[in-house]
Amino acid sequence: MTFESLLNGLIGADLPRAVQIFTPELVLCVTIVALLLVRMLLGVQKLPACWVALVGSLIAFLGAFAQFMYLKTASPVDTGFDWLFNAARITEAGVGTQGPYFTGLLMHDQFTLFFRLGLLLFSVLVIALTVLTGIPDNEDGPDFYTLLLGSTIGMLVATSANHLLMMFVGVEMMSVPSYAMVAFLKGRRQSSEAALKYVVYGAGAAGVMLYGISLLAGLLGTGNMGELSERFVTVMQGQAFATTSATAVTLVLGVMMVLVGLAFKLSLAPFHFWCPDAFEGAPAEVAGFLSVASKAAAFALLVRFVLAFGGPEAVLYDLRSFLGVGLAVIAALSMTLGNLAAYAQTNVKRLLAYSTIAHAGYMVMAVAALLVLYEAPESSGLSRAELTDASVRSVEGLMYYLGVYLFMNLVAFAVVALLRNETYSEDIDSYNGLVHQNTATKVLCICMAIAMFSLVGLPPFGGFFAKLLIFMAVFKAGYLHWAMWALLAIAGVNTVISLFYYVRVLKAMFINPAPADQRPLRTPGVVGFYVALITIPIFLLGASRLQDRLTRTAEVVAQVLFQ
Repeated sequence: MTFESLLNGLIGADLPRAVQIFTPELVLCVTIVALLLVRMLLGVQKLPACWVALVGSLIAFLGAFAQFMYLKTASPVDTGFDWLFNAARITEAGVGTQGPYFTGLLMHDQFTLFFRLGLLLFSVLVIALTVLTGIPDNEDGPDFYTLLLGSTIGMLVATSANHLLMMFVGVEMMSVPSYAMVAFLKGRRQSSEAALKYVVYGAGAAGVMLYGISLLAGLLGTGNMGELSERFVTVMQGQAFATTSATAVTLVLGVMMVLVGLAFKLSLAPFHFWCPDAFEGAPAEVAGFLSVASKAAAFALLVRFVLAFGGPEAVLYDLRSFLGVGLAVIAALSMTLGNLAAYAQTNVKRLLAYSTIAHAGYMVMAVAALLVLYEAPESSGLSRAELTDASVRSVEGLMYYLGVYLFMNLVAFAVVALLRNETYSEDIDSYNGLVHQNTATKVLCICMAIAMFSLVGLPPFGGFFAKLLIFMAVFKAGYLHWAMWALLAIAGVNTVISLFYYVRVLKAMFINPAPADQRPLRTPGVVGFYVALITIPIFLLGASRLQDRLTRTAEVVAQVLFQ
């Protein structure tokens, strides 16, 4: 294909559809430009940047919601959302048509839209949190929200990536702004040190990932994810997957290098070194954003990447099984290291950073199970229908876990940020006796308890059901490889261990006596209302009809990947 034919194809047919699908990202781009223009033309005192960012994020969220509902609804007519479809100018030839766009670089389907919707909702909630906490101030607001929205655009691109180069572009777009956000508290040595460590590790991981992409593209002759499995079968020329095959070893090396870049974003062991220092040095608002948003985007990308090697051929299943067991080992290491290291922490943000590492391990279990289950040979003892259903359940469990994790972690980091403004400390000891303070502070303590019990995985909260879905998928995969059952046992032990360090924070809030010199806190009522509002979904996703609705939605979305 020549450049001229490529350009004609882009402008002639694909461009109008691509622009319609890409509308939420374009809205965020316009919002970033508006943030810069407001500073120059009006000044930050007349129109604070937080409101510009909030409005732009809300519009982008509504656009993504309209697209998701349009695809989810079998007949988009008379659904109650017609006004939204009309306002977003959605058409059947545009958003209604699933498949690649922008000449195959990006993918448009329900799986992508599910993650885009979650990321934009999370951005809206984080911006609302910054309005309440006052970080950043009006002067630094345009810079901060430009970085935040720029990173969000990178995450949206990453979830849509259908090409190895777009994968790299998406990961870097969401990484580079986050380096600056970690160091946003200017003049604070700890923040600068954490950001420098984050940049150094990030640059190394990006280099390794790019080299892996070059190996894959060079070996297979394409960067299109939809063609990777077919090309691999072709270049293997009927050879079995073994360490004696130079082609297989080269491919595995390339895949592992790409996984290093994704493992860095997911803060999986042993690529987690940046996470505790970055979370401790960054504002709690930024740490909360990184703990959820970057993981959601990276997991969407990880699922797409590993499924690019799907196929019924034995050589492909041997590759997937090898990668699945490898990810199971990484999951076990991440869970164990995260939970054991968290127990010794005295800073709440650092404790939550190690908790994030452990939860990344829990979620990677779903991907490991998926690789072992997907299109396994008939000799495995499970029928083709059972294997497909179990594969769908693995992705469904991951998506549900991320949906609950969004609210659990946001509540935890929001409470840390809001109490920091009152106690001027982020140490566990500063939380002693806070439940005896004013009503809003009591609400924060209760919401923190709900979030932490859900993070442990106790019923009736959403975290319990999320873990149950993933554990069931791993148990099913155990029939195909014993390592999955070993992973399940390790995950169960780690769940028990995690209870101890979460309870330490709650013990300080509810049981430990307040210091004699503790001053009365004046936590505003609106703060308590905000945290209570984002805590409610943790209940609803654990024991209500919303749990069933999200499960069914996640199942339908996951099925798209296996059609």
